[in-house]
Amino acid sequence: MDVAAAPTAAVRRTRALAVTATIALIVLGLAWELWFAPTGRGTLALKVLPLLLPLPGLWRLRLYTYRWTSLGVWLYVAEGTTRAGSERGISASLALLEIGLALVLFAACCAHIRARLRAGAAVAVAAKAAP
Repeated sequence: MDVAAAPTAAVRRTRALAVTATIALIVLGLAWELWFAPTGRGTLALKVLPLLLPLPGLWRLRLYTYRWTSLGVWLYVAEGTTRAGSERGISASLALLEIGLALVLFAACCAHIRARLRAGAAVAVAAKAAP
C-alpha cells in the first residue's frame, strides 16, 4: 500500500477479517492437535507454522502476501476435507471448523485484493484526469 495513501474502510475490514481468520486457524490447529483430539505426540501441531509466516505481511497490507495466502490456505481446506470424511466425533467437527475458517480467510484475501486493485484503479484514473 502506498505510504501516502490511507487504507480505505474496505481494506481495513478485509485486513481485520484475514488476520482474525489466520489467528483463529492457528489457535484451532494447536488446540485440536494438542488438547481436543491429539494424534500421536502432538507433532501434527506443526501444521500451524506456515500460518505464522503471512501474519506480518497481512498486518502491513502487503498485497503479495494476500495473494499467496489465498493460494496456500487451500492446503488447510484439503486437510479439513480429508479429516472430516475420515474421522469421527470431535475431530470431524474440528475439521469442519477448519474448512470454514480457511474459506473465510480465502474470501477475506480475495475481497482485500479486489478492494486494493479497485482503489488503485481509481487513483490512476484520478491522476490521469488531473491537469
